[in-house]
Amino acid sequence: MLPERRSTVASSSSYQNPSGQNDNSFLLLRRGKKFGGRIGKLKLSHLFFFFVSLFFFSCVFSGHKLLFHGSELLPHSERNRKQTIFLCYGFVLKSYYVKLDFDSNVDHLKTHLFTSSERDMGLNSSHIQKPPGSKKRNKHLPCEVPLAESVNHILEPQEYLDSKPFSLGFVETETCDKPRFGGHQTLKERERSYSAINQTIHCGFVKGTNGLHQRAGFDLSEKDRAYMKNCVVSVSSCIFGSSDFLRRPATKKISEFSKQNVCFVMFLDEQTLSKLASEGHVPDKQGFVGLWKTVVVSNLPYTDMRKTGKVPKFLSHRLFPSSRYSIWIDSKMRLTTDPLLIIDFFLWRTKSEFAISNHYDRHCVWDEVVQNKRLNKYNHTAIDEQFMFYRSDGLKKFDPSDPNSPLPSYVPEGSFIVRAHTPMSNLFSCLWFNEVDRFTSRDQLSFAYTYLKLQRLNPDRPLRLNMFKDCERRALTKLFHHRVDSSPHSPPA
Repeated sequence: MLPERRSTVASSSSYQNPSGQNDNSFLLLRRGKKFGGRIGKLKLSHLFFFFVSLFFFSCVFSGHKLLFHGSELLPHSERNRKQTIFLCYGFVLKSYYVKLDFDSNVDHLKTHLFTSSERDMGLNSSHIQKPPGSKKRNKHLPCEVPLAESVNHILEPQEYLDSKPFSLGFVETETCDKPRFGGHQTLKERERSYSAINQTIHCGFVKGTNGLHQRAGFDLSEKDRAYMKNCVVSVSSCIFGSSDFLRRPATKKISEFSKQNVCFVMFLDEQTLSKLASEGHVPDKQGFVGLWKTVVVSNLPYTDMRKTGKVPKFLSHRLFPSSRYSIWIDSKMRLTTDPLLIIDFFLWRTKSEFAISNHYDRHCVWDEVVQNKRLNKYNHTAIDEQFMFYRSDGLKKFDPSDPNSPLPSYVPEGSFIVRAHTPMSNLFSCLWFNEVDRFTSRDQLSFAYTYLKLQRLNPDRPLRLNMFKDCERRALTKLFHHRVDSSPHSPPA
């Protein structure tokens, strides 16, 4: 009916009015209709442009989220090229996890995503997927830890570990042209070192004998050595390569007794010391910044700062030779609990000599291998070699349904460790460090293998390990992010 009405209006408006002039109502009506149509087309084009823009930004965001998280260890030029590729194709990988065939200039990208060793291992025949347990971290919350009310209510038990003692010595020198901090341990020496017997083993701090006794790294001043030698209980951390801010322990949460009797030692290099001083953390005349006693390390033993950080993490019994107990805390965390209450809860009450939390997401080494490679945490070939070595020596997948499983998890969260410096605990620490020294710095890969092999070869002298919940670790410390503007770490080797 509308066209008939328009024609009626058009025919009636084409006549002249009594004054002899033509009526312009028809023209005005036609122009109004055309103008309205143009507005409709304009709205449609804006709507189309909006959806196209939304799709484009979703592609960019998906690609950025997929790869950028694990790209800081890649060379700068390679990282830029990979980021560009995933900015364009990231949404395809995120949605379908399919294998993309790029040109020959990016063939190396497929090497990082798909390796023949993964097919041989049966991890996945076509791609590296995100482990099923990995989710957003905001779901991980602290839980209640029933600590003693104060240090006045705890007492070190006498002979709380009914274990058979043995003598453990350490290799101090080697005759070699190129000394290494970890020494040159043979496979035969490595196999023997897993026996809990009177023996001398490699455990870092090895000197060369070419002329002067040349130490291979991690040199400390005599003044700092004298201070650390008198420590009975130690809390230690480290920052190398200006990789973190200085997190001071919460002094209000720590008793006066612990402040006077516990050594809080922060290991630094000269670069980090200068950076922290520029931020206001200037040591006093005795070298203290708050509770932290700053100890400067020279002649770092490894170019990889992460591997250098394993020295104070695992070898506290060597750095603090008189210490009976030690606590390791990663530099990304702040201690918010009295250390003696921690030792009482995790060691004395459970009659344990080594305490570490399980991982917040992953519990199988197979998943940890995939995650490390997915995020490019280390050279993929080196990870494969280490993993294949462990599998050939009997490492099996973690079975959470096994009631006789020797561990609640095969993957630890190694940022918080509580130790009694017993011979068995010291042996385990040396063995774990030697695995890191021989293979990769990713210590989560070697934890389960080292523990299980030690237990298997020493059934009459078990390591009393307390693997506690990750939520308990979060209740005793405050977690921060690493420094984002730090100098990049050495690329994985």
